[in-house]
Amino acid sequence: MEVINQHHIKIDREKCIGCGLCEKDCVAHNIALEDGKARVRAQDCILCGHCVAVCPKAAVAISGYGEAPVPDRGGRLEPEAVLGVIRRRRTIRQFQDREIPEAVLAQVLEAGRITHTAKNMQDVSFIVLDREKEKIEQMAVRLFRRLKPLAGLFSPLARRSQIGDHFFFFHAPIVIVIAAKAPIDGALAAQNMEFVAEANGLGVLFSGFFTTAAGASRGIRKTLGIPRGKKAVTTLVLGYPAVKYQRSAQREALDVRYL
Repeated sequence: MEVINQHHIKIDREKCIGCGLCEKDCVAHNIALEDGKARVRAQDCILCGHCVAVCPKAAVAISGYGEAPVPDRGGRLEPEAVLGVIRRRRTIRQFQDREIPEAVLAQVLEAGRITHTAKNMQDVSFIVLDREKEKIEQMAVRLFRRLKPLAGLFSPLARRSQIGDHFFFFHAPIVIVIAAKAPIDGALAAQNMEFVAEANGLGVLFSGFFTTAAGASRGIRKTLGIPRGKKAVTTLVLGYPAVKYQRSAQREALDVRYL
C-alpha cells in the first residue's frame, strides 16, 4: 500500500531576510514577499523544494520527510570523464557467480530514489528480484516461447533466437524492475542507477524483452506487485561482468540541427 505523507511548507520569519530568492525561483508562483518577509500563498504547489534549496538562511522547510536536505558541498564531474564512461559503456550478458553487497545495491536504489521527476511526481517504484527471480523469469520464458513462432514470421532475429531458461536474466544475481506513471521518470531513474552501478564495478543489461513480457502478462505484473496506475518502464539486470571489452563501439556521426 502506498503511503502518502502530508507535506507543509513553512517559512521561519525570524530567519527570513527578505532577499526574494525563493519568490523568484518558485515555479508555482506560490511565494510572495509581504512586509519584507516571504510568505507561502497555499499548500497545494508541486513541492519541488527549490525554495528550501535556494534560501541562504535555511528559513524555508517542508515537513513530512524522513530526511533533512543535504547541503551543497560543491564539486562537479569532469566532462571528459563522464563522456568516457558513456563511450565505453557496454550491455553485459555474461555475469560472474558473485553476489552484490547490500551496501552497493542500496546505493543503486538511492540513485533511483533521488532522481528528479516531472512535476515532482516522485512516481517511481522499484521491485528487486532476488528470491523470486527464477520463478518470475520462468513465467516470462513460457510467455515468449508461446509467442516465438508468430514473431519469427516477421523477424529473422526472432527466428534465430533460442528462448532458454535464462533468456532474460543471464544468471545475474539481481534484477530491478522500474515502474512509474510517467515513462520518462522511470527512464531517468534507470540511467542514474546505471551510472552508480557501473561506478561500483557492476555490469548492466537493460532487458527490454522482460519489460515487454511484464507489459503483456497480467500474471507477471501481479506477481511483481506493480502499484496501481503504474507500469513497468524498464528492467535493470545487474551483476559483476564476466567479460571485459577492450575498446569502445563505433557510432554514427552526430545528427543535429541548430535553428
